[in-house]
Amino acid sequence: MPSVAQWQGTPSVKGSTEGIRMALLTASLIGLQFTWNVEMTYCTPYLLELGLTKSKISLVWVAGPLSGLIMQPIVGVVADRSTSRWGRRRPFMFFGTILVAMFLLLLGWTKEVVRYFVKDEEAAKAATIYVAVFSIYGIDFAINAVQGSCRGLVVDTLPIAKQQMGSSWASRMVAVGNLIGYGAGAIDLRSVFGPMLGDTQFKQLTGVAALTLCLAIGTTSWAVTERVLVSDGTEDGELDIKQVLGTIVHTALNLPRSIQAICTVQFWAWIGWFPFLFYSTTWVGEVYLRYDAPADVRAAGDLTGKVGRVGSTALIAFSIITFVMSVLLPFFVQSPDDEKVHDFSPRSPKGTGLSGWEKYKPSLLTAWMTAHCIFASSMVMAPFVTSLRSATIIIAVCGVSWSIACWAPFAFLGVEINRLNTSSHSTHPKRSSIDLDANPMTPHLHLGIEEGTSSSGGASSGQYLGIMNLYTTLPQFMGTGISWVVFSILEPGKSPELSEAPPEERHRTDGPNAIAVCLFIGACSACLAAVATRRLGRIQGRL
Repeated sequence: MPSVAQWQGTPSVKGSTEGIRMALLTASLIGLQFTWNVEMTYCTPYLLELGLTKSKISLVWVAGPLSGLIMQPIVGVVADRSTSRWGRRRPFMFFGTILVAMFLLLLGWTKEVVRYFVKDEEAAKAATIYVAVFSIYGIDFAINAVQGSCRGLVVDTLPIAKQQMGSSWASRMVAVGNLIGYGAGAIDLRSVFGPMLGDTQFKQLTGVAALTLCLAIGTTSWAVTERVLVSDGTEDGELDIKQVLGTIVHTALNLPRSIQAICTVQFWAWIGWFPFLFYSTTWVGEVYLRYDAPADVRAAGDLTGKVGRVGSTALIAFSIITFVMSVLLPFFVQSPDDEKVHDFSPRSPKGTGLSGWEKYKPSLLTAWMTAHCIFASSMVMAPFVTSLRSATIIIAVCGVSWSIACWAPFAFLGVEINRLNTSSHSTHPKRSSIDLDANPMTPHLHLGIEEGTSSSGGASSGQYLGIMNLYTTLPQFMGTGISWVVFSILEPGKSPELSEAPPEERHRTDGPNAIAVCLFIGACSACLAAVATRRLGRIQGRL
């Protein structure tokens, strides 16, 4: 039996220029982020409208970390050993996208689907909540499989010198998805599409999100050709659940020191990002309704759509800053390979190292640490905000931090994965990942890679990306617990702004805003992420 993996073909991306190829490789993230935006922007006010309390909604959002905890590591391990002729990542992207689209449409038309089967009004209200929650869980489980595969495809396709560039392009596409998603949420889609996609803003958005996701995933799947795994070199070609879980546990307990440090930064950072991503739109809407809204707003109807549009308007500013920073910062920040492996650097001639003003650029680690500090300083002000303008400003400032949060961890992890793959082999390595400066359409046959051949395509990228996702999802469980406690203490009743419940069942609004308190706690966690980033710098010798 072979002792090393055997591959057929060479990864390639369609396109005449490097920029076009990078854009096509990462285009799938536009659809992914659009879908996440719809869920995070509109689902909380939608569930509040259905009659759930904030403390119960915080438990619903366990779906996100739970699905990430289960799906991304498992899909990563299974995909790493897939011998499909379509590649290791694209089949999971394709079938996962179909499921996400189906659950999105079910979520948007939950009331109609339930009332078709349940005629009793009270029973229909309860069933609507259950079906809506089921749809959210379905979306989260399916989209995590798609997301892990999309990130793995980027790592698999690019050589080590292009990992930072690939991560920065991924960050740009996330920013574009944010901008399109929040822009769509901010306008009245009923005036654009009429009744064609539904009679509410929420229905219209779920339909547009399903279509956008299919187009984005389809574009990347069409443009990218993966190399095909012929054999992974193991005795047993079949995977069972025991092997999958054993691989995940072994990898998690034996992470290289630098990857462990990257994951630790992610852990503390995501305790802070969780309440921001899931509740900031609702918080902005509540600030508007409590302090700035005219008296006739409530009588206009579709308050869920109104809150979503107000929150989306604030997040458009956030998205614009995210996009601008994701485009500009890579030109002003050293990439990881610039800092330590100058002979691989795409910005300076081979062997010359850094020259001129390049040596004065801050490192990516420094930028990442600064981003945590910016986020913390913004969120610490949340409990003191009493106007829509102030809420919009502090949300927008966080776009700087988010642009780096979508870029830095994957850049460092991609570089570390490819270095591990390179160093684990012997002399005379051969590059089997695409060189984006060459003609991407030139056919190659790479069958039966011999021992000593280096794959800079991330042979175990699915495992390591899955493990880092554990460090992204575990803090979300903590964030869920923190949110549940805060909501139960400060706002135990139903929403006075969105719920149609009688006054005695609604919570008071004269105390501190519970979501703002969660954002404040997130600021404290961001400070710990900054400390962990500094420790990562010491491990890598960059700070």
